[in-house]
Amino acid sequence: MNKMPKWADVVLIPLISLILAAFFSALVIWAIGEDPINALQVMIKGAAGSTYAWGYTLYYATNFIFTGLAVSIAFHARLFNIGGEGQAMLGGLGVAIVCLYIPWPHWTLALIGASIGGALFGVAWAVIPAFLQAKRGSHIVITTIMFNFIAAALLNFLLIGMLKPPGAMDVATAKFPEATHLPNIHEILGLVGIPFSKATPANISLFIGIAACVALWALIWQTRLGYEIRSFGRSEPAAKYAGINRTRIIMLAMVISGGLAGMMAINNVMGEAERLVLNAVEGAGFIGIAVALMGRSHPFGVFLAAILFGFLYQGGAELAFSTSIPREMIVVIQSLVILFTGAFDNMVRAPIERLFMRLQKSPNVASVE
Repeated sequence: MNKMPKWADVVLIPLISLILAAFFSALVIWAIGEDPINALQVMIKGAAGSTYAWGYTLYYATNFIFTGLAVSIAFHARLFNIGGEGQAMLGGLGVAIVCLYIPWPHWTLALIGASIGGALFGVAWAVIPAFLQAKRGSHIVITTIMFNFIAAALLNFLLIGMLKPPGAMDVATAKFPEATHLPNIHEILGLVGIPFSKATPANISLFIGIAACVALWALIWQTRLGYEIRSFGRSEPAAKYAGINRTRIIMLAMVISGGLAGMMAINNVMGEAERLVLNAVEGAGFIGIAVALMGRSHPFGVFLAAILFGFLYQGGAELAFSTSIPREMIVVIQSLVILFTGAFDNMVRAPIERLFMRLQKSPNVASVE
């Protein structure tokens, strides 16, 4: 059976999709009267032209790594977890409670506690939709997106009420104690003599995100549970025939997904803001869907896609600041990337598959002659 090589599916097709998205983005920028080449130069300089720029790019990428992995594990079980936004919000609440109400002697212990707290609160917000899907047949897309709104309302209620410090004007908690403050990239790289800007929010959470990529790869492709999740996602009837429990797989996949989304809060809540603010997630839960799609639900692909979207976020901010191109233009560019890597995937995939089929057939034709 003729088959497209794995590297073409993971690398070549996303690369071509990116080139097409970049081409049409350039056309849109040109149509509003701006120079696409200059816009690209500004974005590259703003997102990767200095260690300061890289610090912000990596900070955003860290958020997207966690939410992208969360969506990916659900995708493998053919579950569309669209509730990463709400799960990350509740993860922030778990991190805030752990940091504010437990007297930690050192940031290392606080990081472990906050990771567990964020993951547990994220799990709590994912397990109810998972149970409704497994036991009641409620569609996971509908329930998870509804839970996003409930999470936002709950967080708003808590931040203007019991979690708000007396006399404070901000809709936020108090600052976390100094013992919970995480080291940033400047401090970590300084240990090995690599200079890096101090004034960036990138912190040790980046390395935890990379470790999560490795751990999820091992889970999906090196364990029995991962095999069961992938089998269930490929064919539920076949998985049932093989003795794989449907309820167990749905619950476990969503538990892992919610835990990863909740752990995003160690980056933005504990690492950057050092307190819980109302809009701490900033849409990263929804961007995680695009990251998972573009990364083909593979942890390595998710990592690369997260770096790209971090580049777009930071580069877009610099573009809006340094030119007359509106900030909303970056949303258009992101949408084009999602469009070509997701909705128009088959438009790119079909001709590439036909090309590889021809290349595989040609030696056989020659041998017959």
